[in-house]
Amino acid sequence: MPTYLMTARALVNGAFTSEPGPIRALRVPNTVATYNATHEIRREAWFKAVRDAAAKDPNPNSATWRLDAAAGQPGDVLFYVHGYNNDLASVLDRQRALGRLLRAEGWHGVVVGLDWPSDNSILNYIEDRSDGAAVARALVEGALVPLCESQENGCQTNVHLIGHSTGAYVIMKAFEIAPDRGELHKGDWRIGQVAFISGDVASASLSAGDSSNATLFSRIMRLTNFSNGDDRVLAVSNAKRLGVRPRAGRVGLPPRPDPKAVNVDCTAIHRAEAAARDFGSVTEQIVFSHGFYFESALFARDLAMTLEGAIDRQKIPTRRQVNGELILEKGDRPDFQKQVLGMPRPQPPRPVPA
Repeated sequence: MPTYLMTARALVNGAFTSEPGPIRALRVPNTVATYNATHEIRREAWFKAVRDAAAKDPNPNSATWRLDAAAGQPGDVLFYVHGYNNDLASVLDRQRALGRLLRAEGWHGVVVGLDWPSDNSILNYIEDRSDGAAVARALVEGALVPLCESQENGCQTNVHLIGHSTGAYVIMKAFEIAPDRGELHKGDWRIGQVAFISGDVASASLSAGDSSNATLFSRIMRLTNFSNGDDRVLAVSNAKRLGVRPRAGRVGLPPRPDPKAVNVDCTAIHRAEAAARDFGSVTEQIVFSHGFYFESALFARDLAMTLEGAIDRQKIPTRRQVNGELILEKGDRPDFQKQVLGMPRPQPPRPVPA
C-alpha cells in the first residue's frame, strides 16, 4: 500500500521547503525514499482512499468491534505527527517504521502522517516550535475537520493520534484552537486514543483542570504519555526553560493529571535496548534516547493494545505497577487475542518420557 501523508510545507518552484504553507494531501509509492509535488492528490480522494483501506482491514481486537457483523466493522487510522529536526526522508522513514512495527505486533489499520515544516538542524528548534504552533491550525482544518465531518455523516473510522517530541505540542495546540472553528466545536465527534512519545510539552499542561487542555480531554477517549527518564534531548529542552517546566516525555505526568491521562515509564526498556546496541558516538546515544520508540518491538506491542482499547490501561500485559506507576516491561498479548489474529501461541511443554 502507498504511504499516505499530509504536508503543511510550502511548495516553492516545485520543491517542498522548511517553511509553512497550505496543507496538501500526498500518496507516496513505497519504493521512493522521499516525496515531491508529483505525489499530490485531491484531498477528497486522499480521505476516501485512507478510509477505504482502514475499512478493508478491521481489527478483531478493537474495543469497537461489532457483534452484528452485517453492520460492517470500523477501521482504524493512526495520524503520526513528527517532532522537530525532521527532513522529508526522515518523516517518511519513521512513519513507515511505525507502521511496520505495529503490523508485526498484530495491529490492523492505516498509519498516515502529518508532515510539518521542521528543518534538519537542532539549531532550528525554537523556530520549529513556532512553525508547529502555526501548523496546528492546518491540522485542524486539513485533517481533523474532514475526518470529523465524515464521522457525523455515518463513517465509523476510528481516528487516533500519536505525537513524537514537538509533535505532541502540535497536537495540543490543534485542540486548543479547535473551538475557534464553530462547526467543529459544536459537532458530535471524537478522537479515540492519543499517544505522546518523547512529548516535548510541559508535564503541568496535562494537569486536571488546565484550561489549555480542556478541548483535548473533552474530545478523546484516552491519552497515554510514554516517558523516558534518560531522554537527553528533552533534558536540553528542559534546560532552556531553566528547569521550571519539566517535559512530559522525560518526567511523566504531573501529580494531579487529567483522569483520562495515564503515564507509562519506558526508562528501563530504553536502558536494556540501548545496552544491546553498539553506538558509534555520543550523538547516536542521544538521538536513540529520544527516538528508540521507532525501533522497539515491545513499545509497539504496548501501543497496539493501547490503540485497540480492549484491555484496561492498568491491565495491559506489557505493563507492571510499581508504587502506583506503570512501567513498560517484557510481556505478550493474551493468547485469546493471538487466536483471532492468527498469531503463533506458546505451545505447552511436551511430557518427559518415563
